[in-house]
Amino acid sequence: MATMAFSHQTLGQRVSFGVGNTASDLAGEVERFAESTGAPQRVMLIAAESAGDTAAEAASGLPVVHSHRGAARHVPLEDAQAARVEAQRSEADLLVAIGGGSAVGLAKAVALTHRLPIIAVPTTYSGSEGTNIWGMTEAGTKTTGADDFVLPAAVVYDAELVRDLPADLTVASGLNALAHSIDGLWAPGANPINTAWAGEAMRALSEGLPKVASDPRASEPGRQQMQYGAYLSAVAFASTGSALHHKICHALGGAFNLPHAETHAVVLPYVLAFNAPEARSAAERIAEAFGAEDPVEGLMALRAAIGAPGALRDHGLDEADLDRAAELVLAAAPSSNPRPVSASDARRIVRAAWAGEDPAALSR
Repeated sequence: MATMAFSHQTLGQRVSFGVGNTASDLAGEVERFAESTGAPQRVMLIAAESAGDTAAEAASGLPVVHSHRGAARHVPLEDAQAARVEAQRSEADLLVAIGGGSAVGLAKAVALTHRLPIIAVPTTYSGSEGTNIWGMTEAGTKTTGADDFVLPAAVVYDAELVRDLPADLTVASGLNALAHSIDGLWAPGANPINTAWAGEAMRALSEGLPKVASDPRASEPGRQQMQYGAYLSAVAFASTGSALHHKICHALGGAFNLPHAETHAVVLPYVLAFNAPEARSAAERIAEAFGAEDPVEGLMALRAAIGAPGALRDHGLDEADLDRAAELVLAAAPSSNPRPVSASDARRIVRAAWAGEDPAALSR
């Protein structure tokens, strides 16, 4: 075995998994914070519109001083500023976010300036709850950064909360989770520890997705496997920094207001096909996780089995915007990518993802 030389930062976080455990575990976490501070907590509840009823039920016994309903994708700066004002006016000292990546992202925006701890209760497989990465969008540009204070101090996973997630969003969100693992394998901070986590996450997600794709209600073990895989994937990604896939999706999502999960689901095979020839070790790990000889073939077989979204033109990207999109991709491409991205490469990636073309062509 070759000698190793690397640094790895493990983020501190308490995580609970269960079924029907939201109210009890959430109350326990709030009490834990109260005990640690020696004072009653003042909770600001941030809930996605789709999670409104769940949030109201789960928080019914909590010391909520303000409830914020609704969270927009990509966290518009004006929404972040409004939520920050609410937090200050209510004198909140603890944030509880219930929803997908948008709700957790909004809580992170508040935590970034107010330094308030977050308890996250995910209702999708976005993985935002497992990272110290924040993102906000202003004037069509999405800015991201890392700050340990925005990492949720506690996460409560409840398999019942993803039971009614629509099948198409279950698939897109699951592939978004898978992208965290795959992209992290060639990210700037990739190391043997996050690589091991990513391998297990890819295995869990590739096995769990077919169990929940057509009917999320049908398999409780499948939903838990997905939550487990999504968490591991997010933790693996958190220590590496963003790579080409996430740079592309953040640039396009912020500029054209594309849906987050669907954009990740569509773009993933194109980045994998582009990078795999120059990232042999990562490609072998990805193929192994899919039980395939080739990583792209393995991913495409999984996508076919679960009915994955296939083209950005179906999710709001207009053909007239492709030149601008390619410029954004070229500007966002990290210099550390295993394969340099030229202007023509950026155009090929964008055009192929927009049209839903065979990604294998990008490997050449």
